[in-house]
Amino acid sequence: MRIVVTGGAGFIGSHLCERFLNEGHEVVCIDNIITGSLRNIEHLFGKKGFVFIKYDVTNFVNVSGKVDAVLHFASPASPVDYQEHPIPTLKVGSLGTHKTLGLAKDKGAKYLLASTSEVYGDPLEHPQKESYWGNVNPIGPRGVYDEAKRFAEAMTMAYHRYHKVDVRIVRIFNTFGERMRLNDGRAIPNFMTQALKNEPVTVYGDGSQTRSFCYISDLVEGITRLLFSNYSQPVNLGNPREMTLNEMAQSILKLSGSKSRIEYLPLPVDDPKVRQPDISLAKEKLKWEPVMPVEEGLKKTIDYFRDRLSVKK
Repeated sequence: MRIVVTGGAGFIGSHLCERFLNEGHEVVCIDNIITGSLRNIEHLFGKKGFVFIKYDVTNFVNVSGKVDAVLHFASPASPVDYQEHPIPTLKVGSLGTHKTLGLAKDKGAKYLLASTSEVYGDPLEHPQKESYWGNVNPIGPRGVYDEAKRFAEAMTMAYHRYHKVDVRIVRIFNTFGERMRLNDGRAIPNFMTQALKNEPVTVYGDGSQTRSFCYISDLVEGITRLLFSNYSQPVNLGNPREMTLNEMAQSILKLSGSKSRIEYLPLPVDDPKVRQPDISLAKEKLKWEPVMPVEEGLKKTIDYFRDRLSVKK
């Protein structure tokens, strides 16, 4: 297959590019490098079947030749990023989704949208099923990301119903692993960078809010299974093991051998109090569930961060 991955130089996108190349597919990676990094894909340059195009997909998207699948992963994805780039975040979720759906329609290609657990907002249902419509503040600081993804899902389903485009929608819950940015701003990169530097580990609020952390290899497996499935409705992918941020901070301190202490800061506006995927649908439709223990994934990620930070054990 010839597969287009937008946001392919990002954390998740780069792992997908690598997976598809390893399986013998051709990959066209498109990224404007607003939050992605060429470092994530430099090992793919020169590989047979890999093409990188630096481009903003909120403009008209044209890829010459056949295209069998389009995966739209372009978007700032951490609160730090989308609050620094609020309008590009809204544009890539709306215009970028429209343009990439147009490419899929033109080429007769499958289309897979990277959506997010953030479509559920600060949820009133727990754990979150795909049938839950969410509790989102559309005008809050997080609304630029949440609503961009909700609009993207609506646009994707409109193209499916009206233009008969063969679509997939993955709602991605918190994911971690190698190639996360050191200054990403999310919990795990923050905790790891601070712990490895023996700086105070900053937890927002009292640390009782929960997240569910999935290692990148498990997520990529789930996305690949979804792409090659015949299911066109949204599917949650994530690890149903729920952890408080205090538990995660303590785990990272222990696994990294850090001398840091935890420091508590005010909770950001509209920060979700709980987050846990119901993955019954993924189990049923994709025969998928995470297999990497969180602690093992954390060890691998700490080693990556240690190397990037040039910190000795």
